[in-house]
Parts: sequence; C-alpha cells; structure tokens
Amino acid sequence: MVNTVNYFKQKLKNEQQIGMWVGLADGYCAEIAANAGYDWLLIDGEHAPNDVRSILAQLQSLAAYPSQAVVRPVSGDVPLIKQLLDIGAQTLLIPMVESAEQAELMVKATRYPPEGIRGVGAALARASRWNNIPDYLQTADEQICVLVQVESKKGLDNLDEILKVDGIDGVFIGPADLSAALGYRGNPGHEYVQNIIVQTIQKIREAGKAAGILSADEKLAKRYLELGTEFVAVGVDTSLLMKSMKQLLSKFKNVDEPVSTTPSIY
Repeated sequence: MVNTVNYFKQKLKNEQQIGMWVGLADGYCAEIAANAGYDWLLIDGEHAPNDVRSILAQLQSLAAYPSQAVVRPVSGDVPLIKQLLDIGAQTLLIPMVESAEQAELMVKATRYPPEGIRGVGAALARASRWNNIPDYLQTADEQICVLVQVESKKGLDNLDEILKVDGIDGVFIGPADLSAALGYRGNPGHEYVQNIIVQTIQKIREAGKAAGILSADEKLAKRYLELGTEFVAVGVDTSLLMKSMKQLLSKFKNVDEPVSTTPSIY
C-alpha cells in the first residue's frame, strides 16, 4: 500500500529539519537535491518558473527518497491549492499571509467539507492514487501541513492573531521581503532586522507553532537553529550552481566576482 504519512509534519515539533530551496523547476534537478539527503525540499512556485505540471514532475521525482516536499504556490489562491493537493502536495508554504482571516482561509482550503472547502475529486487525483487509497477522503486532512509565510509589516502586526488559528502548523519568516519592508532591502543581516527575526522566532515557538526560515549565510542559519527554529533552509539550488560554476571558471580565467559585505538570504 502507498505510504501517505507526512513525515515532515510528523517531525515538525520533535526535531529540527534542514532544508534546501529548489528553484530549477525540473524533476531531474529535484531528484539530485533529494539524493543529497536534505530533510525537506522547497519546490518554489512563487519566484521560480513552475506551474502545476512541473511541480507534479518534481513531486514524482522526490517520491522515491526520504526528503520531504514542501510546495510554495505563487499565492494563497484557493483553486490553485486544490490542484496542488490533488497532485500530491501534502505540505504547503503560503506566501505573504498578513491576517488571521487569510490564515483561516488557507486552512479551510486544505480540508474537505464540512471542515473546509477543498473540492472533492479524488478519482482524478494522484493524491488518492486515483481512488486506490480506500480511506483517502477520511484521512487526507490529518496529513496536510499548512505553513504560512509572514514577511511584511502588516503580517508582523497581526502575528499574534495568526498564531491563534487552528490548523496552522508553522510560520515561516520571509527574510528577503521582511528586510525590505523594514527599510533594509537586500540586507537581512542588519542588526535591527535580526532583532525582529529573533523576537518573531521566539514568539512563534512560544505560541506552540513551528518556526521556519531561509538563510544561505552559515552563521545566521546556525544561529536560528540554536534558537530552536524547527525548519531551516540553508541554501538555494540556483545559487549553489551559479557559485560553483563561477568558482570553477575563475581557476581558468580572470573573473571578477562581486564581494558582498552583508549576509546572504539566497
């Protein structure tokens, strides 16, 4: 029988999980990342050139590996969430959530009626293995993990109310947009931004939710883990590929690389 246990959700409050951002929008590349052994892989539909079919291909590629898929849609669009769930996504990271009402809608979008508003079409869905999981409609809800992304001033202002929403499993801090919203665009390592991030992580965890973040800066990533942050992405596939290609080229040609003085998000 197909194993439909959401191990990412299962481990969320029991152990820290290290992730990687997957933005190359290709099943073959996603499988390479899975083979590397990360606990979770974020398939990015917000900033990478993904659509439902390319996300499907990546979910199929990851299915043979222990690495767990987390899917970020381009927005918290209810019909799109329905499609992503039907192709087999079990953990969603919803960008730019700014209110408890938004968070409640995202939970409802992932639950079948009467608890939610997810459309019932399991016969057409990979998630139910086309109705070959006999009790799918009765058990699907408990395996869905809803993560919301707080990355704006409004989101921060409403964080206390967002954290009270039942069905929200975790809150992800978006350092790129958040640093820009706070007046430090491109500088997530600024002391003021970091103080806000640390306070937010603590608030999320004190509310009994899991906290998450992305940082390609090793020192910052380790600091977040020391704070107990439950799911931390430590790199981005596109950035790693570009960096390694440029490093190799520099051994054979004089290539000037821009030197950044601020910690990198990606």
